[in-house]
Amino acid sequence: MFLRCWWGEVGLQVRLRPGASAWISNGAPSHVRDRVGKERRQRRRVEEIEARSGSGEGRAEQPWLEPEVITYSVPTPPGEKKDTSVPLPDSYSPQYVEAAWYPWWERQGFFKPEYHERLPHREDSTFSLCIPPPNVTGSLHLGHALTVAIQDAVVRWRRMQGWKVLWVPGCDHAGIATQVVVEKQLWREQGLRRQDLTRAAFLKEVWRWKEEKGGEIYHQLRRLGSSLDWDRARFTMDAVESRELSGRSYISIPGYQDKVAFGELVHFAYLTEDSGEEVVVATTRPETMLGDVAVVVHPGDGRYTHLVGKQLRHPFTGRLLPVLADTLVDREFGTGAVKVTPAHDYTDYELSLKHQLPLISIFNENGTMATESGDWLEGVKRFDARERVLAALSERGLYRGLKEHPMVLRLCSRSGDVVEPLLKSQWYVQCRELAEEAMAALDRGQLSFTPPSLQKTWHSWLANISDWCISRQLWWGHRIPAYRVTFPGSRDLEGETEELWVIGRNQEEARRNAAKQHGIEESEIALTQDEDVLDTWFSSALFPFAAMGWPRERADLRNFYPNSLLETGSDLIFFWVARMVMLGQQLMGELPFRQVLFHSMVRDSHGRKMSKSLGNVIDPLDVINGISMLRLHKKLQEGNLDPRESRIAQEGQKRDFPRGIPECGTDALRFSLSSYKCQGEDINLDIATFLSSRRFCNKIWNTMKFTFSALPENFQPWPTDMVHPAAAIDRWILSRLLHTIAACDQGFQEYNLQAVTSAIHRFWLHDLCDVYLECVKPVLRSGERSPLESVQQILYLSTERALCLLSPFMPYLTEELWQRLPSHHQHRQPSICVTRYPSVSELPDWHYPQEESDFLFVQEVVRVVRAVRADYQLTKARPELYISCDEDVGGRLGPFLGPLQTLSRSGSVELLTPGGDAPVGCTIAVVNQHCQVHLLLKGLIDPQKELEKLSARQQRIGAQLSTAISRTQIPGYEEKVPERIREENAQKVCSLQAELERVTQAIRGFEKPPDKPR
Repeated sequence: MFLRCWWGEVGLQVRLRPGASAWISNGAPSHVRDRVGKERRQRRRVEEIEARSGSGEGRAEQPWLEPEVITYSVPTPPGEKKDTSVPLPDSYSPQYVEAAWYPWWERQGFFKPEYHERLPHREDSTFSLCIPPPNVTGSLHLGHALTVAIQDAVVRWRRMQGWKVLWVPGCDHAGIATQVVVEKQLWREQGLRRQDLTRAAFLKEVWRWKEEKGGEIYHQLRRLGSSLDWDRARFTMDAVESRELSGRSYISIPGYQDKVAFGELVHFAYLTEDSGEEVVVATTRPETMLGDVAVVVHPGDGRYTHLVGKQLRHPFTGRLLPVLADTLVDREFGTGAVKVTPAHDYTDYELSLKHQLPLISIFNENGTMATESGDWLEGVKRFDARERVLAALSERGLYRGLKEHPMVLRLCSRSGDVVEPLLKSQWYVQCRELAEEAMAALDRGQLSFTPPSLQKTWHSWLANISDWCISRQLWWGHRIPAYRVTFPGSRDLEGETEELWVIGRNQEEARRNAAKQHGIEESEIALTQDEDVLDTWFSSALFPFAAMGWPRERADLRNFYPNSLLETGSDLIFFWVARMVMLGQQLMGELPFRQVLFHSMVRDSHGRKMSKSLGNVIDPLDVINGISMLRLHKKLQEGNLDPRESRIAQEGQKRDFPRGIPECGTDALRFSLSSYKCQGEDINLDIATFLSSRRFCNKIWNTMKFTFSALPENFQPWPTDMVHPAAAIDRWILSRLLHTIAACDQGFQEYNLQAVTSAIHRFWLHDLCDVYLECVKPVLRSGERSPLESVQQILYLSTERALCLLSPFMPYLTEELWQRLPSHHQHRQPSICVTRYPSVSELPDWHYPQEESDFLFVQEVVRVVRAVRADYQLTKARPELYISCDEDVGGRLGPFLGPLQTLSRSGSVELLTPGGDAPVGCTIAVVNQHCQVHLLLKGLIDPQKELEKLSARQQRIGAQLSTAISRTQIPGYEEKVPERIREENAQKVCSLQAELERVTQAIRGFEKPPDKPR
């Protein structure tokens, strides 16, 4: 049976009989096979752990030094800008750097697309995407963190480019998983089964659990620095929108002729039963006072201490309301006395459970007042009842006025009506045509995949697709909008009768459809909705357009749909990506996105899949903050693992994290995750990688401290077009900067973040820190004005642009340091996250290929000199350096003699004229056939002893070389020895020959005859 349903022309087939199992080809029920396989794997893990415990086998402990933890102690209210006038700490500390920035970013609205209008460099381009909504069943793990790191880097890059950007956060309701978790929790904590509760009561338990876990996930996303537009956050079970009201607002509500006022805080009084003393309460929904069962105050509020335990008389029902004390009350809200209506407020419901209060429902499902509200209001529409209640309070002298009050009004996205909390207690999609359209979109080039290798997987799965069962026998989820129809004279409905089912967005529409289908009056029809809920993946497949306001025609839907990009794990290509494509084409008439960027499966350092039962699932916050081994174990115990799995997991944690996890910080975590090759092979995460990135953060920190110290107090940056590098090393660093900017742009355009992070890391570490900073130190010490000013400007420019390049990956560190840099712009952007991302087009033509090529040779000379220094263990001495080379080579080295002297740690550098000799007492090393270096060791070492050591070394290397060569001369070597071994042998021979030549040259240097007069 195929019906037209509320989400469009999607084929539905009546479900199978209740209780039917899903059977597979081997004849065993799938859940039985899964359980047997899981038990087998579990036994194997236990045996492996016991074997290792007996043999003492385990992973070697990776030592690390715990850096000093420095915290930001300047009082800064949430949302206020961090004080950057205080001196920087001596070393990098994540806790100091990450403090206070995120609330300020959020309050300033930097993450909202509306901020686009304030960007002077704004472009007429839009970029939108939705975060793959993580399951509400638990906290995020490093797999989620990888998705966040990739998406946020791209989002921040586009925003800094001046694009209008929307990144929508969300959370998946995870139907089956959530219900299982909550059922376990109910049994563990209350000894109750789901069947002991009504459907409505169970769903309230799930919603309560969701509020706790959902908040944890959003907290993790904020700690990760995710630049999400939180005002547009969506939950896949949401059917409401939130409208922020700054004060009194008049809104049109369906079913009401006049607009209804909201954003008003009404005050009225309850009188005590014994003394007539009044307690004034405040509410934005005065009509709910008919369901009040108590008034609660804070136990520390001296205004009401004497009233706790007394009874208040309800003016209309005569019900006695106890005055209770609870710390949940906010003393600053309203009067500090809170009316409790547990049947119609989530917080009040929690209070009712705690204080064992009755639940009185005063609303009917149609928005009218129920019998419990009294005869004078029964059947009256709720907002009409509001006016009657206010009038009745005034008549009894209990009305105490109202005032404007900012609030968030929850509106139904379907009807536009105000959502009222109430106490509430196998279909198939025919996929063949949908799948064909999805395959055709890829073939036509309307949809693209990165990496392209997944196109074959896409076709293979969709070409063999079966109908999609979307029925789930759960209470948690989107209830299927299918209704069984009964009317006088209808056939017996005990069986699955096709003709007596109807679909509708709501009961009214279903009734109209049923009346039309059966040719009878609507008043004769009775409807019973199917008890099943939709498959979670169906709800998630609607997310790209539902998050934008669908099915209503919202501005976000017009402006940001379809999304620009989807980034997700390759393991979701069937479960989520294909279904989003199918439903997007079917319901919206176009693809939900044009490009899909898949990242690989995230595994632990051993290549194992992340699994709670293995103990290798890592919370990103544990990497950010650091965590001890004991706390890791405790978190396992707080989960839902059975004791046997918990034992396996704890053993795994002991092996992988013998000293816990060190504090690495958000920026190091994000940079590390973005540095992996995400397309292709699986990603094996290792804590050592995060530690390496933390050390990189410290390197940047020290570089910027050096830069700040090098810039005078009144430093004024020049515009880039006024920077004209005169020194060769200055031209080299600006050319390297230009090259890095181009590499970053290309990497981002191709969504190859590994290439971007690699280019940034290379520039900061190898170009800026290891080379340029060392080379300019003598200039900065000299105090000569002309070269000093040039170096300061280039140092500022290089670090400022490099911070901007890094910002999408390390938002906290770059913000902290960038804010302390001076600016040549009169109206500089308030944050690095909304400043212009560096581009080649905005900079002068600083491309100096000759200097880059020449300096590569300079670095080769430095490498050879450093190797000689290491051979002779010269740690502090700065011997004289003489370079014998051709005239052309000398021309390449000449402009870089100062940097060469600094980087090689030589006392002086002299280029010898062709045919010229170096002084006696020099050791010789060969750079290439056109260049040799002579390092004067006279007075630094004992020549005779050094000759003896070198001769012995020469003999030893010669013997090793002879042995290595003899291995390559055995009969049948080329045919019998594998190519890999032959390559290793050839490489070893070349290495030994080079080492022997260097030792021989060194011996000749010590055996040279005395100098000829020059």
